[in-house]
Amino acid sequence: QERIKDIELELSRTQKNKATTTHIGMLKGQLARLRTQLMMPAPGSEGGGGGGGFAVAKSGDGRVALIGFPSVGKSSLLNAVTDTNSETAAYEFTTLTCIPGNIVINDTKIQMLDLPGIIEGASVAKAEAAKSSQWLPRSADLVMMVLDAAREQNNQHRDILSRELETMGIRLNKRKPDIYYKRKATGGIKFNATCSLTNLGDNPVDTVTRILGGYRIHNAEVLFREDYTVDDLIDVIEGNRKYVRCLYVYNKIDTLSIEEVDELARKPDSVVISIYMQLNLDYLLQRMWDYMGLIRIYTKRRAQPPDLTAPVVLSSERHGLTVEAAAGSISKELLSIFNFALVWGRSTKFNPQRVGLTHQLMDEDVVQIVAKTLVQQKHSKDYRAKVDSYNLAVAKERRRKRKVKEGWKS
Repeated sequence: QERIKDIELELSRTQKNKATTTHIGMLKGQLARLRTQLMMPAPGSEGGGGGGGFAVAKSGDGRVALIGFPSVGKSSLLNAVTDTNSETAAYEFTTLTCIPGNIVINDTKIQMLDLPGIIEGASVAKAEAAKSSQWLPRSADLVMMVLDAAREQNNQHRDILSRELETMGIRLNKRKPDIYYKRKATGGIKFNATCSLTNLGDNPVDTVTRILGGYRIHNAEVLFREDYTVDDLIDVIEGNRKYVRCLYVYNKIDTLSIEEVDELARKPDSVVISIYMQLNLDYLLQRMWDYMGLIRIYTKRRAQPPDLTAPVVLSSERHGLTVEAAAGSISKELLSIFNFALVWGRSTKFNPQRVGLTHQLMDEDVVQIVAKTLVQQKHSKDYRAKVDSYNLAVAKERRRKRKVKEGWKS
């Protein structure tokens, strides 16, 4: 931790210009490596840090994590929109463990997690380092940062929490950098870019080579497809960053004036609510649905009406919104015998439209998947391998039954 503080102090003192870009990049690389080592469990431990942890089994079609400082209304929000009763009180740290709840929006079940309050400095605190990986919202599809609207102007909790999550490797409302990176055994550093680079100093090749050298990487291929920064390159090298959407929820707006509420509501990725007076909760749930990137797909059998009771839910943040993702959600075997699909809905020019696996679906589309015939399957390249695999499985099952039968007779 002392080394981390020294590097942060040197970064704050270093002027930022093209001449110092390489030096700043090397310092940031050292800082990222030290923080990664700090977050890892100690040797000989099982990664639990001696605590019970906050592991919760996934359920539903999506997961939302509620984070924020103590006593901002996370538990009250969970109680207001779900059927869960999380303890609330007028003192801080009422919630000491993760409380899950379920909410149904547009016939879709979403899991909401009420995480304990975060304090400033938790990302580098030695006591929290071993436990942090257990409560970080890395498995969430959406992070909802609950803030106290009445005290936000003085406390600046939004900026503090964003920095804490940034330190922990969570990137809020950012896309993964389109940087091709691959380590090699030989050949040295091969760097290229498809656009002009303005954020890597006067000599981008030297900057990238020095940053990779700090990681003891001397043979690799790097390709920039956009004008990215040193931080983006370090994130790609580390490979453990989580990119997730975040919605900033300002609670307790009933204590503010109309002008103050309007100012908060106009901030990007923000929603203003009052749990006490039940204000704007419906709009919050709709924004939550939009930010999670969920759509509903209804399936249809041949010569039968579509099944509108159990939709297949797809997410743009997980496996995408293609026909391939829908078929994979129904059955993995369906992809191997997929022939084409008939789609009714807003994603087509006419109804029905014959499409392939790469077709992008939209909300409430109806899909009928047509499988290959036996003749088409026999002409597939992997048909012989499938037959051999099936025969091996049948032979293995027969041997098992024979052993059981012989053991019963003896």
